[in-house]
Amino acid sequence: MNILWLTWKDHQHPEAGGAEVVARELMARLLSDGHKVTMLTCGYEGAAKREVLDGVEVIRVGNNRYAHPFQALAYYLRHLRGKFDLVIEEVNGAPYFSVLFERKAKKYLLYHQMEGPVWFYETKAPLSHIGHYALEPVASRLLARTRTPVVTVSESTASDLVRHGFHADRTHIISEGIEIQPASDIDTIEKFDRPTLLSLGAMRAMKRTIDQVKAFEIAKAVMPDLQLKVAGSSSGEYGQKVLAAIDASPYKKDIEYLGKVSIEQKIELMQRAHLIMQTAVHEGWGLTVTEAASQGTPAVVYNVNGLRDSVRHMQTGYVAEQSPTALAYGIVKLLSHPNVYEEIRHNAWEWSKDITFDQSYADFKQAVGAEA
Repeated sequence: MNILWLTWKDHQHPEAGGAEVVARELMARLLSDGHKVTMLTCGYEGAAKREVLDGVEVIRVGNNRYAHPFQALAYYLRHLRGKFDLVIEEVNGAPYFSVLFERKAKKYLLYHQMEGPVWFYETKAPLSHIGHYALEPVASRLLARTRTPVVTVSESTASDLVRHGFHADRTHIISEGIEIQPASDIDTIEKFDRPTLLSLGAMRAMKRTIDQVKAFEIAKAVMPDLQLKVAGSSSGEYGQKVLAAIDASPYKKDIEYLGKVSIEQKIELMQRAHLIMQTAVHEGWGLTVTEAASQGTPAVVYNVNGLRDSVRHMQTGYVAEQSPTALAYGIVKLLSHPNVYEEIRHNAWEWSKDITFDQSYADFKQAVGAEA
């Protein structure tokens, strides 16, 4: 098949995250199966307007996230319409509406998550209000009326989609996957000498990293040996706020900021830490949660979309209500009960072995085939 993949970020984009990893892995497997894949995406500083990236023909149109869908749709209508057998439109906030104009190809929408409250964390007013109260709800209802089948990555997002008018019988859930191999034996991994929390990922407002610093401070009052490792890019206004919160902490000597780390450093941190924290306002799936589980480290997370899917409460981690105090309670509860902690980390590790990109691709093929 000749396949078009519409998405606003490729995996080399400076803001690329877990969704781009999934797209890259699915496209790689499509290529291996003999399909041709073209990606229509957004440009960024230093990016080529056209190139072949890992076998995928990449076309970049525009440089602004919010203008890009309109520019890309115009480009698609002028140059690409009618040339493909399958169109995958990845919806991230603003849709392309290609499904309204393509007649020849099979069409699927791919949602990792609906933006929902993310609008208020990542977009300034009044656009945040327009996006949350008008753009996303109206666009979703319009897309739902086309009865285009949808692919998503979690029960939480599927429920969101159904609430916005999509048909449950045309909404398909596929597995996520992780890039790193699960550790062969977590019992041989040497943890840090002191109980250690890990905060990992780019510091963006919607990730609520400051909540993790506060939770550490609350938990440390109960567990004096506790320490915190913070890894991730701190560029941008929110990143500077996180660094300021660390500097102002009464326990700053027990907080180590590592900056952006390599994949090797990331794996070592995931292995040696005792718990990883995730506090995003909204996720499609908690990818770093599953990655950490694969290295023998369970997670304490907020009870939000995506994170409640990637953690089974008191089975593979702890799901807390959305406050630093509740997060701290979960930290202390797990670390204060070694037998419970060991059972949970082993459960999380075993579950991570089932969450692979091969399974994700198998699910994806079945979902696409289900609507053939």
